[in-house]
Amino acid sequence: MNALTVLPPAEDEALSQAESAYRQLRDKLIMLEIRPGEPINDGQLAAELGFGRTPVREAIKRLEVDHLVVSYPRRGTFATTVDFTELADVSEIRELLEPLAARRAATRANAAMRRELLDVARTIAELDPSPAESRELMRYDLTVHRLIYRAAANPHLEDTLIRYDNLATRIWCLVLDKVPSVSGHITEHVELLKAVAEGDADKAAELALHHVTSFEETIRKVL
Repeated sequence: MNALTVLPPAEDEALSQAESAYRQLRDKLIMLEIRPGEPINDGQLAAELGFGRTPVREAIKRLEVDHLVVSYPRRGTFATTVDFTELADVSEIRELLEPLAARRAATRANAAMRRELLDVARTIAELDPSPAESRELMRYDLTVHRLIYRAAANPHLEDTLIRYDNLATRIWCLVLDKVPSVSGHITEHVELLKAVAEGDADKAAELALHHVTSFEETIRKVL
């Protein structure tokens, strides 16, 4: 396919307004649609998202816990800066937990989830993106990781990994213009998704670890 088909987030659709506002704002911050250091105006965001101020304010409080926004007395709330010195710490945690999630997903995923994993693998395998579509490709990265975390069937592990994957994706998005191509990073997901769907826990864990380590190596080359 010549154009990217953006996959829906791998998350439940029946959400409260506060949860929906949180997820939309979270992904805007991750994908740098809200730039690092940019002020967060709850009234403006409420109007853009079509929510009242209360759910948006609740979302912003949660985003502070995620280290995606920061509030200062008498100054306001801002998108956090991207700290490249955190890369090693984030990668260290992901190198331990991503293989665990992939291994669990390979053994715990139900039949419907395995079909969904294979569907996403086929979609990614058929991609023929242009270099200008790197940012949209990163949405596939988020979708794949969130699917695997959900398939792992451990909500605590899922919440932790989503938080660290979000931070890693923000770092990646900030250096996209320095990276020759992200298509290889995305197509790595095909074999990972297949391994999980086919129940090959050892291979899934091995591929998940390689994916995280290659991510860090790619970023370090352009810093």
